[in-house]
Amino acid sequence: MHKPGVTYGLTLVAVTAAVLLRWLLDPVLGDSLPLVTLYGAVAFGVWIGGWRPALVAVLLGYIACSYFFIVPRGVILLDVPTLVGLTAYLITCSIIIGFGEAMRTSQRPSRLLASIVESSDDAIVSKTVDGVIQSWNASAERLFGYTAAEAIGRHITIIIPPDRQDEEKEILGRIRAGERVEHFETVRLRKDGQHIYISLTISPVFDESGKVVGASKTARDITDRKKAEEKIHSLLAELQQADRHKDEFLALLAHELRGPLAPLRNTLEIIKRTGDSGNEAIDAHGTMDRQLGQLVRLVDDLLDISRITHGKLGLARERVELAQIINQAVEALRPLAESKEQRFIIGLPPRPIYLNADPARLVQVFGNLLNNACKYTPPGGRISVTAEQAGSEVLVKVKDTGVGIPADRLTNVFEMFTQLDQGGEASQGGLGLGLTLVKRLVEMHDGSVTAHSEGPGKGSEFVVRLPVMSAPPTSNGVLPESTPAAKPRRILVVDDNTDAASSLAMLLKISGNEAHTANEGAEAIEVAEAFRPDVVLLDIGMPNLDGLEVCRRIRAQPWGRDMLMIALTGWGQEEDRRKSKDVGFDHHLVKPVDFPTLVRLLAESGNEAVGR
Repeated sequence: MHKPGVTYGLTLVAVTAAVLLRWLLDPVLGDSLPLVTLYGAVAFGVWIGGWRPALVAVLLGYIACSYFFIVPRGVILLDVPTLVGLTAYLITCSIIIGFGEAMRTSQRPSRLLASIVESSDDAIVSKTVDGVIQSWNASAERLFGYTAAEAIGRHITIIIPPDRQDEEKEILGRIRAGERVEHFETVRLRKDGQHIYISLTISPVFDESGKVVGASKTARDITDRKKAEEKIHSLLAELQQADRHKDEFLALLAHELRGPLAPLRNTLEIIKRTGDSGNEAIDAHGTMDRQLGQLVRLVDDLLDISRITHGKLGLARERVELAQIINQAVEALRPLAESKEQRFIIGLPPRPIYLNADPARLVQVFGNLLNNACKYTPPGGRISVTAEQAGSEVLVKVKDTGVGIPADRLTNVFEMFTQLDQGGEASQGGLGLGLTLVKRLVEMHDGSVTAHSEGPGKGSEFVVRLPVMSAPPTSNGVLPESTPAAKPRRILVVDDNTDAASSLAMLLKISGNEAHTANEGAEAIEVAEAFRPDVVLLDIGMPNLDGLEVCRRIRAQPWGRDMLMIALTGWGQEEDRRKSKDVGFDHHLVKPVDFPTLVRLLAESGNEAVGR
């Protein structure tokens, strides 16, 4: 379609050409048919611009030809003969314009449709009722990768995956039946083999008689939307699973915490009724020690998993001897094994094997494996620990004669909160974190751990691989100094939990120390100034004035600069330790502290604060 100025200009050129042509024919035509050449100009005008430029051609052409070719020439007269000729001329021109406009109107939808099809962002394809492609626009080329020349004449199945062929057969059947519009989402195949999601609308194409001769398809790429939907569904499924795991874990945690608390309460009642002496009291003390140890293990496992998950657990590596690590882990679990009449079998190489490792964490690794073996091995069973060097690695195997592991569970025994459900006693105990910690800690030591079992009832075996240090440790023949005996100390115990403060102070007094207590921050500063203790065991998480501020204020006083300040707190993350060091604490111990460890620390510290 031309711009209006161009349309009228071309019409004027056509009128001029018509007048010149009549002038050239004048020797032949003479005074007859003076307007005959104008009809072509009128038809041209309606063809390029419609009735408006055609009307311009009618008027300008008549004026020019009337002046030059109608007798008398050189003037324009409107007498009767002239009016009759003008009327016939106008009627003829009207017929030409009418037919021209009708033709333009009939052609306009097809031109408009072609323009829409080619400019559309949607892929528009037409095919016969047999599925042969008839048209293929530019968007179809972009979407499916085939050019129009490659696609037209081929069967529509070039873009249909093999598993969707039946779908296409159904569509063709419905099109032949004359169904008007069909809209659905499906998958199609690009030339490069990539599967794409599309939104597809299908309409039948009819001939003049109303017979279905083909179909028109409009396809829109919805791959990004479908992938986003799939991701959302996946995330929702993960959240639902995480929510289920959370509920299961909380139920398990409540169960595991109640387990040790029940015997603790019972043994305290025994001590109240029988006194603090005799066989009953001795047994009660052992029960309390074991159950408290189980509570500490539960809390430690939770904290360690949190630290590892957030990348806050570091290793204090040093040269360690493997046999010492294994023996320490075995001795820690021996009371549990003996209570179940289980037998440990230890097989270690004659020559020492040295590792660059964190000794406390390796004891935790083998302790968790042994604890797991004791838990899943029935009374009277055997648990073996063997080690052998294989090149630059050492293989430590922990094997039991317990309930075993089903083949379908071997791949997920190291996942968090995983427990074997074997029924009875074997299915009780723990949060399902022990093996997860083993795997994470071994990997932090550049090693690996695998689980093996021949099936239920046939025991299980865990194999830990760790890199061995190539050179043995140097020795100057000097034996390490023994831990000095603890000297009586003046100790201030500060804790807002009065039972915690008084019970620890009582233990310290029994051990020969002079101990006072305070139960809040301001009181702690006053007692410290009056009592002038050698050591302050200070809780951090207190209301009003917390332990960090108490330590800072005591350190600011001349009498408090040389005191041994020990944080005794439930906060044990690396950030907590850094904060306590920054305000002046010498040591940071996490509750519940092992009393022999505290006594040993006091003995090693001497009469002055360590590191000050």
